[in-house]
Amino acid sequence: MAKKASKSHAAKPVVHKPPPAPKRPSKVEAIPSTGPGRAPAAGPKSGVVVVGSLNMDLVCRTEVMPTPGQTVMGQDLHQNPGGKGANQAIAAGLLWSKRTHTPGVRLIGRIGEDIFGANLLAALSDAKVDITSVLKTRNIPSGTAMIVVDRHGENAIVVAGGANRHLAATDLLAQRKAIESSTVLIAQLEIPHDTVACAFALAKRSGVLTILDPAPAPTEGLPESLYHVDILTPNQSEAETLTGIPVRNMDGARQAAERFLLRGTRIVVMKMGSQGAAIIQKDTKNQTVAQHIPGYRVPVIDTTAAGDAFTGALAVALAEGHDLPSSVRFANAAGALACTKQGAAPSIPTRTQIEKFIAERA
Repeated sequence: MAKKASKSHAAKPVVHKPPPAPKRPSKVEAIPSTGPGRAPAAGPKSGVVVVGSLNMDLVCRTEVMPTPGQTVMGQDLHQNPGGKGANQAIAAGLLWSKRTHTPGVRLIGRIGEDIFGANLLAALSDAKVDITSVLKTRNIPSGTAMIVVDRHGENAIVVAGGANRHLAATDLLAQRKAIESSTVLIAQLEIPHDTVACAFALAKRSGVLTILDPAPAPTEGLPESLYHVDILTPNQSEAETLTGIPVRNMDGARQAAERFLLRGTRIVVMKMGSQGAAIIQKDTKNQTVAQHIPGYRVPVIDTTAAGDAFTGALAVALAEGHDLPSSVRFANAAGALACTKQGAAPSIPTRTQIEKFIAERA
């Protein structure tokens, strides 16, 4: 376990379990505004909008991960809805508690006109995600991910982007009202980077909280504009890829996060597997402060969607008005439970499951 972190200026958590439908306060502690020059928000804001990828995951389990040139025998091939955008939208949809006549979570993305695309839409609808902003792309297949999972639950993934590569800034401009009316926007990096930048620009103009899950982390680094988000949520390997700093403990997490903060990120929430997560930001004296939110130990079956479950849960808790430490604790539980089942979207827990899980460990 990591040593006790230095005190953060983030509001301390009051409860271990977020209430089902809390009233959103006028200010969320520990979350700064998106910066000067933003346009006033037009109309009421509610919910989470996800801008990202949709993939059909082709999953094969095997005893050992193959090395280059090696052939290994695997078990049956399974098809599961996935893609980081779809996974995070499904997580948010399952966890959104403010059930009204309209969904609280919307996904903006692209699919092909094929059976994979149809199955992806069905999975999103089942999770109460608004799919009216998922566009069909002619003569281009839906995105596909080929995933190998070993006996330890670790995975290796190859993604064929397909229609995801055709989600453009013009698509987002056509959906700008959906972005501007949301409380939180999430994006990842399985779609073109300039499209992600456009999403964040639209969100910031209306004071929408921005979260970037920098996955897959580009070896050449992020475009400069993508560092300027409210919350960056890398895992340990992604942080090391982007900074060159190994993240094995809180000291490594702090050092890597400082690189992100210097480039314009307001808060780093570092995902650290069974160790939990670290919240790292600058205080009012411009000093770096870190807070460790312990994780949960569970039997690991498949880690494929753990990070996506974490990010979706984090966005929901923040959109509902919880402070950052409480939101990260809620997200830790979501990520842990996602490791206990096989597959991506099928492994994402419900709100009831998460609240029971937290209550049993309080």
